[in-house]
Amino acid sequence: MNVKNFKLTRKSKECAARAGILKTARGEIETPVFMPVGTQGTVKSVSNRELEEAGARIILSNSYHLYLRPGTEIIEQAGGINRFIGWKRPMLTDSGGFQIFSLQTLRRIRDEGVEFQSHIDGSKHFFTPEKSVEVQKKIGADIIMCFDECAPYPCTKEYAARSVDLSVKWAQRCRQAMEKPGPSYGKGQLLFGIVQGSVYLDLRKESLERTVDIGFPGYAIGGLSVGEPKDEMISVLDAVSPLMPEDKPRYLMGVGMPEDLWDAVERGMDMFDCVLPTRNGRNGQAFASCGKVNIKNAEYVRDFGPLDPECDCPVCRGYSRAYINHLFRSQELLALRLLSLHNIYFLIRLLEIIRKSIETDTFISSKKAFLSKYAKDET
Repeated sequence: MNVKNFKLTRKSKECAARAGILKTARGEIETPVFMPVGTQGTVKSVSNRELEEAGARIILSNSYHLYLRPGTEIIEQAGGINRFIGWKRPMLTDSGGFQIFSLQTLRRIRDEGVEFQSHIDGSKHFFTPEKSVEVQKKIGADIIMCFDECAPYPCTKEYAARSVDLSVKWAQRCRQAMEKPGPSYGKGQLLFGIVQGSVYLDLRKESLERTVDIGFPGYAIGGLSVGEPKDEMISVLDAVSPLMPEDKPRYLMGVGMPEDLWDAVERGMDMFDCVLPTRNGRNGQAFASCGKVNIKNAEYVRDFGPLDPECDCPVCRGYSRAYINHLFRSQELLALRLLSLHNIYFLIRLLEIIRKSIETDTFISSKKAFLSKYAKDET
């Protein structure tokens, strides 16, 4: 699987930060890039048109959830996920591996695969690496992920070691399954390997080495942002990122806080996804250049300024903090939409700012300038 799909266009002179272009069947993606999460084939409360206008180049869906509902047969009949949901730009699907972590009470792990009990109707489904690849091929995303075990935090080193061994063996099986014919709209799909190992640095390095030996067009770091302290995540990135293939995209899964994005790019990561923009938005929290704004607070009842004076998104151009505060207090659905859209726009623009700082060799000063204001963290 020696696919030349990634080109570095700039390396920072100040740190390991890098800019590049990732080529997919449905278009090129400039990196570093943030991918909004649309688990069920939709980014919650935000339309495709709004995502495009916000500058989203790629979104993420979850193959396990789509397999359960509406089912891969319906998606296949529609001609693939992009036609089914009306999204014309690239798509990435997670393998279902994260559900091994998030649905611990509804699954049973074996060497062969994982038995899941549906959270929808209680029905049982057995996912193997081969099944995961088959499902993702039928869904037809541009980038698909190896089936792996995302170990919980905390876990013992013995547990993490077993998880690494299992994930590597599953990655090999995914690689072999990828060679089998799939739907025509699935041609050109890129299968990424995933590095596990919890917070144990020697296991992380072992996982990376064994996964790279299998050979993939891209590599992800999984099993972070699952409850571990921030310094543990940084320690893993410091140990693993310099050893990752330079000519392949590097994807840090599940990370999306603004300060974490700066730290991860500084250590050479290229791709990110996170549910926080929409989840926090639905709960009344907005990202802003001055820090996080909890819009439901009483101080905003008579604040007629925008969410973020430095943001040019449609929400900040058209609505005041006071009005959005009123919408939340009145339990109006528009409140959820506005904050979700703003947060997605904010993170996409932030990655554009970061990319420009790499291209102009101003990454360190740009990071300091951003964090000096963001760290004030409004309440």
